[in-house]
Amino acid sequence: MLEKLFKLKENQSSLKQEVIAGITTFLTMAYIIFVNPMMLADAGMDQGAVFVATCLAAAIGCLIMGLVANYPIALAPGMGLNAFFTYTVVGEMGYSWETALGAVFMSGICFLVLSLVKIREWIVNSIPMSLRLGIAAGIGLFLAFIGLKAAGIVVASPATLVTMGDITSFPAVMAALGFFLIIAMVQRGLKASVILSIFIVTILGLIFGDVTYGGIVSMPPSVAPTFMKMDLSSVLEISMISVIFAFLFVDLFDTSGTLVAVAQRGGFLDEQGRLPRVKRALSADSLATVAGATLGTSTTTSYIESTAGVSAGGRTGLTAVVVGLLFILSLFFAPLAGMVPAYATSGALFYVAILMMSGLVNVEWEDLTEAAPVVIVCLLMPLTFSIANAIGFGFISYAVIKVLTGRFKDLNLGILFIALLFLAKFIYG
Repeated sequence: MLEKLFKLKENQSSLKQEVIAGITTFLTMAYIIFVNPMMLADAGMDQGAVFVATCLAAAIGCLIMGLVANYPIALAPGMGLNAFFTYTVVGEMGYSWETALGAVFMSGICFLVLSLVKIREWIVNSIPMSLRLGIAAGIGLFLAFIGLKAAGIVVASPATLVTMGDITSFPAVMAALGFFLIIAMVQRGLKASVILSIFIVTILGLIFGDVTYGGIVSMPPSVAPTFMKMDLSSVLEISMISVIFAFLFVDLFDTSGTLVAVAQRGGFLDEQGRLPRVKRALSADSLATVAGATLGTSTTTSYIESTAGVSAGGRTGLTAVVVGLLFILSLFFAPLAGMVPAYATSGALFYVAILMMSGLVNVEWEDLTEAAPVVIVCLLMPLTFSIANAIGFGFISYAVIKVLTGRFKDLNLGILFIALLFLAKFIYG
């Protein structure tokens, strides 16, 4: 059965090899089980229900990717998009979390349609590489800022907006320790570095009396508080278009970039450099987002951590299936997830920020018409606490700068349309 489903011999793999790869991938991305419920709880959602939704959405995405697309690519609720959900859509814009879930649901439907009718290639190709790199780096800075804030290292100031907090406090010290542990373990080649750091800091919190022991294993919490709670009626408002677009846009490029990166690492690309069965892979991503919104979590997307499993020998969808089964098993560790303090995940946020900012090395810094919009996106994303607004200013500035410098050939209908769309939003609200 396994041979028929995954073609192990054809892909020069084995059951043992795929299981090891699946465990490796899971260990590198399992931190999302702790980080995502904590982050969405700040939006007013039930943390236990979000924990279940996170595990189930990841499991559904992984199983579809493995069984339908037959790729060793794992999925789970994405970092950055969960921050946008909580701190921008709900926190800054004032929408309810039910409306935000509705926007995630609609973005998943739009992603599925784009994948099926092949418009995705036109959209991806029409967006300049500099803006893609800037958006990824900006999201990294956004996550880093959230991590620093959660640890109390950065606090509000009436004089300077932000300032340094008490860096000798227990949360600040533990957050710093967690970050240093991650860097040290990653540098030494330890695959489970992030989740181990979270566990170590949580245990230290228990030892020093800052964390209350709540058990390790139990039956999963009820998903009822978030299941089918998305508000689709409010999504029809004009002001929600930019929110849906931001969810869709970030997921589109995150998924496309991840698929290419994992395919290159695993040698899955064909002679023309294209990924076979790409429509199935994209459909798995979009269906997982729709399922996740229905269950009660933010956008589900493909994880770049899948490259760890590919490096460990993963060649088929059986790797993704193993990851999905491990996420299902994780449902029974809800008490452990509930014990993890915010500062234990701050180091993970900062580490993810480093990974997302690494792409800035590929920006054409000598060309100011390309570099300036990148800096604008990177700075405005954490400073405005909004991914959508930063993306909008990035596109507008890119179009304006190119026009003023006479570089009309660098513009296309996609860039102009998106720039005008965001300009209209900023003017008319």
